[in-house]
Amino acid sequence: MPTATRTNPLSYLTTQLDELKAKGTYFRLRVLEDEQAAVCTFDGKKVINLASNNYLGLTTHPKLREAALEATRKYGVGSGAVRTIAGTMKIHMELEEKIARFKNVEACVVFQSGFTANAGTVSALLGKDDFIISDELNHASIIDGCRLSRAKILVFRHKDAAHAEEQLASVKDQPGRKLLITDGVFSMDGDIGPLPALCDAAEKYGAIMMVDDAHSSGVLGRNGRGTIDHFKVHGRVDIQVGTLSKAIGALGGYVCGSRDFIEFLYHRARPFLFSTAHPPSVAATCIAAFDVLEREPQLMEKLWENTHYFKKELGLLGFNIGGVTTPASETPITPIIIGDGKLTMEFSRELFKEGVLGTGIASPTVPEGKARIRTIMTATHTREQLDQALDVLKQVGKRMGILG
Repeated sequence: MPTATRTNPLSYLTTQLDELKAKGTYFRLRVLEDEQAAVCTFDGKKVINLASNNYLGLTTHPKLREAALEATRKYGVGSGAVRTIAGTMKIHMELEEKIARFKNVEACVVFQSGFTANAGTVSALLGKDDFIISDELNHASIIDGCRLSRAKILVFRHKDAAHAEEQLASVKDQPGRKLLITDGVFSMDGDIGPLPALCDAAEKYGAIMMVDDAHSSGVLGRNGRGTIDHFKVHGRVDIQVGTLSKAIGALGGYVCGSRDFIEFLYHRARPFLFSTAHPPSVAATCIAAFDVLEREPQLMEKLWENTHYFKKELGLLGFNIGGVTTPASETPITPIIIGDGKLTMEFSRELFKEGVLGTGIASPTVPEGKARIRTIMTATHTREQLDQALDVLKQVGKRMGILG
């Protein structure tokens, strides 16, 4: 008998993709063909790269390259198991001890990504009888961790420490633990969380204080120690999360805190329990990266020199780079806010044609009406490259009516 025609149960996805195309926010992945660098080749075209998280240029640093090669020759290409079974190598422990010293804390545990570090930590710490007080613009990994925990979530207005305190006060008589959580640097707008005031609120109501320092590691604080060091609130933040995938130049995330807290994560953080440990080459690369942070402060100095110059020139051109109704950037992340998602994606494509990679970001990554090109400066951009990129931004912006 003939087989009945099977209906595709995933056909609704095609409909949703068609809707994205109609809105103009559909995109294809651009493919990098050489090194992640200030100038590189995507889809066969050489472009000035304004989209990378490679703040200090460490993805191609010779000391990191050699560390990776040496570790591969010595230990092989993989760890072979999850950390709790047979996958904890001496080099993993060396990395965690190095990060703990760098961040001035008792202990550290490394996760496979910054996303799993956040989501795994929050979901392990709290349960359905607990409360989370979270900034409305916190990263998706924090939001997912909050949901996985099943705790009750109270959102406070962006960077509004007084509102965070109000939310804490509203549940002070409720049983259950309270966690106050914020990004150190917010990934879409580049502004910095008000850590001192949030620490005050957490201490007043006995809440756990947690900071995601992904975009400030290697960028803010002494030698890139992050926002805790930037604001000098050591000892007041119970949980620090960071990434090894941005300024550090490799892959992974880490969580810092007390020894008991880290030991607890060994037993309860699901990404740690159920994911194979990092290859030894990655751990070695990260160790070398923290050495570079300590020994080559000129990289951070160059990053900030480029940042100040690029922000100033973008503002002089007349682009909306934040402020008034949108948070103002205070870091190397500088959004060029267009508003309309379709226009933003068209702007991004036209920039690419003219030799500049500036990725368009629209809803749901950012709110409707807040679509933008998110630019990020690095220490490896030259002044000539920045001027060339600014000229392209100016010419394309005028041609498309984005600039007057």
